[in-house]
Order: sequence, then C-alpha cells, then structure tokens
Amino acid sequence: MLLLHEHTHPVLTDEGGAILDEHTGRWSYLTPTAASAVLLLLSSTTESQAAEQYAERHGISRDQAANDIRTVTTALTEQGVTARPAVRRPWWRRGR
Repeated sequence: MLLLHEHTHPVLTDEGGAILDEHTGRWSYLTPTAASAVLLLLSSTTESQAAEQYAERHGISRDQAANDIRTVTTALTEQGVTARPAVRRPWWRRGR
C-alpha cells in the first residue's frame, strides 16, 4: 500500500506518468511500468497484492514483480513524496 503526501498528485502522461509535489514544484517522472506500479500500489491494500496484479498485468514472475514494486516504493520514499500510513492505536491504555 502506498500513500502519497496530501500535497502530491500523480498524473498519467503520454510517456508514462509523473508525480507533482506542490510544496517544491518538483515533478517526479515515471516510466510506463513505474506509473503502472504506482497506480496499483495506490489502489491496493497491500504491497503483495499490488505485486500480484503487477505480475499478471506485465506477464512476469511474482518475484520480479515484488522486486519492481519495492524499487518504485523505495525511489518514491527517497524523493520524499510518500506519507507514512497512520498508526492506529487502541483507544484504551493498557496497564491501568
């Protein structure tokens, strides 16, 4: 599962895709396969689900798809466009 910062916007282009960071004005350009990975990550509940769909879509092994998905996720995280998922904490405190 991939979460982008609120101030980032993915778009499809003729050459693949891009992600705009409104705070910096910077565009992160994506190859067609990276754009596919991003769209699957954004619509999936888990990274493994995205990898499975990516493998089916591109006719590659699940291991290769998982590696490709991790590579895209790592690159976007390094560029600072991803957000951390919210950590849900129980409403009660333990130990009381």
